[in-house]
Amino acid sequence: MEKKTPLYDLHLELGGKIVPFAGYLLPVQYQTGVIKEHMAVRTACGLFDVSHMGEILIKGPDALSNLQRFLTNDFADMDIGRVRYSPICNEKGGIVDDLIVYKFAQDEYFLVVNAANKDKDYAWFTQHAKGDVQIIDLSDHYAQLALQGPKAKDILSKLTDADKLPTKYYSFVRDLDVSGVPCLVSRTGYTGELGYELYCAPDKVVQLAKALLEAGADEGLIPCGLGARDTLRLEAGMPLYGHEMSDEITPFEVGLDFFVKMDKDDFIGKQALQDLGEPQRVRVGLVLTDRGIAREESDVYHEGRKVGVTTSGTLLPYTNKASAMALVQKDIAQADTEVEIDVRGRRLKAKVVDLPFYKRT
Repeated sequence: MEKKTPLYDLHLELGGKIVPFAGYLLPVQYQTGVIKEHMAVRTACGLFDVSHMGEILIKGPDALSNLQRFLTNDFADMDIGRVRYSPICNEKGGIVDDLIVYKFAQDEYFLVVNAANKDKDYAWFTQHAKGDVQIIDLSDHYAQLALQGPKAKDILSKLTDADKLPTKYYSFVRDLDVSGVPCLVSRTGYTGELGYELYCAPDKVVQLAKALLEAGADEGLIPCGLGARDTLRLEAGMPLYGHEMSDEITPFEVGLDFFVKMDKDDFIGKQALQDLGEPQRVRVGLVLTDRGIAREESDVYHEGRKVGVTTSGTLLPYTNKASAMALVQKDIAQADTEVEIDVRGRRLKAKVVDLPFYKRT
């Protein structure tokens, strides 16, 4: 049976269309619809319930050494108060999950993982842990909201001391009072826009959400669902586990090279990545030049031969172009290469483009 986030009743009150997702009942959209929600985030602001995400604390004298082994990124030079992204690899070099890491103290790290993978990730960490380290699942102790869009700072500043908000991208502050609710506030997000993610106690999140919606009413803030969250991340060229990433896809294939530090000490999957060498398939963007929409798992062809498969795709609201991400053979990955996508038996013309499809200026 699917779980409900603490905001479930508020979603119903606001007209949310509820669907099962990652073991939870969440709004896919509100009465405004996905396109208006998407455009609100690009031009004003949107508020998302992301309380389904998992939170895991790793602490103790050997916390850093374990983190270095679990994850492909390097955390040795990370400052307290900063956030860092990383894939998790298995022994074959495939991706177990991707996550973001908050550094609370020299021996304390707060990990935010994908909801569908929370139990898998927790088991993976505990199975591979070594030395004096504690790994604690804190998911039931946190609710999370994402306030995303160019008006996010203006809205949040109405409810807290603006001078205390995190200023650098991928930084955070703890114990910030937001309309009477103690919050961890980070300058992070999954939309390609300026935004913040707010963590608080589950029994305080309804109060927080209502305060944000009221403060943002004159700024164009609206509640947004899973549909807009997906189109926004796709438009911003952000990979999603289960689509662009899986246990069979390596970070190098999906273009996450920057987050894999091969020059640091050994980490799980490092040897496999070395043995695999240069990837023979890579993630690219595709824009259709024929009328139609390519969804995930559509075959991609070049000059009559199959060269890959789409991983995500839709009509992107802000760019107003039917677009997709795909894993294709490296030899056809150059921008402007013409391909065809098999959409329900029809070969639709498309061209390779550089990612992201949209970038905030």
